[in-house]
Amino acid sequence: MVGMMGAGKTAVGTNLAKRLAVPFLDSDEEIEKAADRTIAEIFSRDGEAFFRRKEAQVISRLLESEQCILSTGGGAYLSEDNRAAIADKGVAVWLKADIDLLWNRVRHKTTRPLLNTGNPEKTLRDIYDARVPYYEKCDLQVQALPRYSIDQMTDAVIDALLTRPDVLEKD
Repeated sequence: MVGMMGAGKTAVGTNLAKRLAVPFLDSDEEIEKAADRTIAEIFSRDGEAFFRRKEAQVISRLLESEQCILSTGGGAYLSEDNRAAIADKGVAVWLKADIDLLWNRVRHKTTRPLLNTGNPEKTLRDIYDARVPYYEKCDLQVQALPRYSIDQMTDAVIDALLTRPDVLEKD
């Protein structure tokens, strides 16, 4: 699962994993476990470049594990190495949410270190504009709509995955 913060990668990924009876893994959670600190603490103490190096290591390790649904951090797919690793071991699904939906979902969260700026809405828009060209490289794109429940979004992801019989077959 690839996409911006607030796109629903964790919620939809967890639901999708349950439906497909496979494990759900979240690269950010795994990074926090390995570092024994939060993403915000890692950013604050070690900086974004350090975090991105560790993120790539964790994603590579997780992709070598069992078949699963993997939710990546919003910036993970910007790395060419991460994109190649994901393409080699699976399929990238972009949960494509528009900027208004994303802002509505993240504006009250304090756990987004990249948004700790004087104008977090503008920062989110800038990040969005910079990342969309990378997300467009995903194998599959699924539009997130405000009216969709987690189950409806999961249905849309399954429909997209069914277009790839090498990944998911109809029962």
